[in-house]
Amino acid sequence: MGKTKMTTPPSKRAARTKGPPRSTKPALLTGGNPQIAKADGDTPVQAYIAAMPGWKSDVGRRLDAIIARAVPGVRKAVKWNSPFYGVEGQGWFLSLHTFTRYVKVTFFQGALMRPVPPGGTAKDARWIDIHEDGFNEAQMTTWVRQAAALPGWKLGSTP
Repeated sequence: MGKTKMTTPPSKRAARTKGPPRSTKPALLTGGNPQIAKADGDTPVQAYIAAMPGWKSDVGRRLDAIIARAVPGVRKAVKWNSPFYGVEGQGWFLSLHTFTRYVKVTFFQGALMRPVPPGGTAKDARWIDIHEDGFNEAQMTTWVRQAAALPGWKLGSTP
């Protein structure tokens, strides 16, 4: 005897697909940090920046543009829900992270930079918290160039 194929009636199939479209916007974690899957390349970094809430997205675009201009061929990735920037063969030199009231820019070898970025007491890392009132783009460009010239953080080592 042949087997009878059971299918879902068209009326029930249609009912399953009705309803509001699902959002393609990433979820926001605590503090408004976008939840972006770990991946290499510019595409996940741009997805993170686009998902940053409010004025922070503009800050993210400005920072990304400064980094791309200051470090031709910069390597980009999203790791641990944060964009990372690095130099091939040298490691990661900078990351961004979104918080409720600011965007944190962490320089993994910031203690070696001049002037030293104002935030942090870690052995090597230093950071700057960028608030809605903006940041000094010339100083940020100087820090990005210095950070990219230093040995970066490699996975498996502590930033």
